[in-house]
Amino acid sequence: MAFTNLHTSIEYLKGVGSARADLLRKELGIRTLSDLLHFFPNRYLDRTQFFKVNGLLQNSAEVQVVGKIVNIKTVQQKRGSRLVATFIDDTGTMELVWFRGVKWIKESLKLNTAYVAFGKVNHFNGTFSMPHPELELVTEYKKSLQTAMQPVYPSTELLSKKGVTNRIVSKMIQNLFLELGNRFQENLPVAIIDKLHLISKGEALFNIHFPKSPQLLTKAQQRLKFEELFFIQLQLIRKNMIHKTQIKGYVFDTIGDYFNTFYNNYLPFELTNAQKRVVKEFRKDMSTGAQMNRLLQGDVGSGKTIVALLTILIALDNGFQAALIAPTEILANQHFIAITELLSEMDIHVKILTGSTKTKERRIIHAALEDGSLDILIGTHALFEDKVQFKKLGIAVIDEQHRFGVAQRAKMWMKSPSPQETSEPNEEKAATNNQTKVTAPIPPHILVMTATPIPRTLAMSVYGDLDISIIDELPPGRKQIITAHRYDSNRLSVFKFMKEEIAKGRQVYVVYPLIQESKKLDFKDLMDGYESISREFPQPKYQISIVHGQMKSADKDYEMNRFINHETQIMVATTVIEVGVNIPNASAMVIESAERFGLSQLHQLRGRVGRGAEQSFCILMTSFKLTSDAKTRLETMVATNDGFEIAEVDLKLRGPGDLMGTQQSGVLNLKIADLVKDGAILKRAREMAFELLKNDPNFLDPNNLQLKRTYQEITKNKAIWANIS
Repeated sequence: MAFTNLHTSIEYLKGVGSARADLLRKELGIRTLSDLLHFFPNRYLDRTQFFKVNGLLQNSAEVQVVGKIVNIKTVQQKRGSRLVATFIDDTGTMELVWFRGVKWIKESLKLNTAYVAFGKVNHFNGTFSMPHPELELVTEYKKSLQTAMQPVYPSTELLSKKGVTNRIVSKMIQNLFLELGNRFQENLPVAIIDKLHLISKGEALFNIHFPKSPQLLTKAQQRLKFEELFFIQLQLIRKNMIHKTQIKGYVFDTIGDYFNTFYNNYLPFELTNAQKRVVKEFRKDMSTGAQMNRLLQGDVGSGKTIVALLTILIALDNGFQAALIAPTEILANQHFIAITELLSEMDIHVKILTGSTKTKERRIIHAALEDGSLDILIGTHALFEDKVQFKKLGIAVIDEQHRFGVAQRAKMWMKSPSPQETSEPNEEKAATNNQTKVTAPIPPHILVMTATPIPRTLAMSVYGDLDISIIDELPPGRKQIITAHRYDSNRLSVFKFMKEEIAKGRQVYVVYPLIQESKKLDFKDLMDGYESISREFPQPKYQISIVHGQMKSADKDYEMNRFINHETQIMVATTVIEVGVNIPNASAMVIESAERFGLSQLHQLRGRVGRGAEQSFCILMTSFKLTSDAKTRLETMVATNDGFEIAEVDLKLRGPGDLMGTQQSGVLNLKIADLVKDGAILKRAREMAFELLKNDPNFLDPNNLQLKRTYQEITKNKAIWANIS
């Protein structure tokens, strides 16, 4: 059967059938011939060398031997049985052993017939054995697609149990190539292939599965990695372009009294050049008539809040209201206190709405929002409630945006009643003139912020459809936090250091880890720690606050306020203080069991100190038992305060999926590219995608016809609403 359509079900391929097809679908997600074709090996073995039995070494290496099976026996054992075959060549004897699939394997083996056996060898009682070898008849081996490098494919325990070995998968792919010949449609324009000296699609696919040489394997990997990243970038950049041309935004063309009065009279410090640059980027976005959809990245303490406030004041100058949403009450309160203080001399109405807000106060806030008398509303998830409606919401600022789901953020679009005429937001319709007019509210401008620096490769991939602004400069006068790693045996000297800081009038945080699976254990750690600190720092000379996740909000706020008001010198806490606590007088942080924290979390915690003019310190306490990853994390923290550098190390240690969390890493289900290793290929793919879309945004050039077909296939049924900010 010659296949013309790669979307044909896998079961129709020779050597598969319905049972195996079902197994491949459930275990590996392989449904079609195309899926199998793009199921890439994760490593390769050298199959050029053949060993003789008397030349085998006791080193557990993978080897291949040519010989015959002269005897087969089943040996009973405690659980089930094992199959043992005596395998000989002209120099000696070894055993082939199977513990699974015994009945099926026994029936398939042929005596006194030449086989190629491949696998790891064990040595016991003077005899070599090869458990679960890959066996292939020499006659079949000679007929198969010969390659010096044997591909090894990802597998699962169930596949191995059911006899779907690496050799079987390789054979399926071989059958597919024999059916297809080399009839592969090229999906990249010739201009890009020539410019980057890429090999053809067909050549790349063949050499990824059956490499003719290491050099051709490298070229195949480069071609397929580029292609994968190129089509991701094409989608993201095009989504951004459609967003800018199709989704209207309010025009903020006035810089008036609110902005100028605050900037000239009440700005607490001179803006850094990075802050000025970012404010200009926002002003430009909000004056175009398209909705601003921007991500602001800035390290801990880089001054994102003041930039967000200036942007909010531009909205107020143009007769609009603003919302600022934070993931926790602590952070929302922090923003409310800071912004109320900054605007205290100006006639601007600011309120806060959280889960703790009383019903009577809620009603007042709702009414003031709807009649337009409330200018700025700061709050938590409570702002997403349907009851919260603005008269004229012009901008929504979302802090620590990765903590909010896409659906929650999308709710901010529906908070103002003003309608707009717009094309239906669908990429395929946007690519043609067949556009349907619908009425929709004009959405507010969206600014999402994060204090967790995102590695450049990740930002280009996960947030490639957003415009990105970066504050890469700390305000003047900020001193670098000195970070040290100390072992538990150094605890007395750490206590001495804490007493010295407190004697200078400073305050100290002591932080304990909080891991969801072990709340009881963590609580015990915290309380044990609190007791030992209470013994070392007795009342009335020392006062200690304690804050943890099991406390009621009111109790938490009470303890937090005691620390803020300098009534206590030490704050013993879990990671609830990770974001949003701004106490300039706190000059030292001791992080207990620091090896249990991730890098970005350690960096966020450290950012709670170093907020005043005094020198600040962060001490990472650990036991002597450390994994190599934990050592790398601690060494990185001691070596640098640069959040972007820390994020790059974190990416290498954890990989993109873990770093972004499951919600945000869907775009990163990469088959062959690796964001950690392939940053240069990603950069080139993004440049090429930009260039192509600039010249041919709707793929009308005949040279881009096949690219258009591939793009449509990839984006089928994906509306541009799928990834709002």
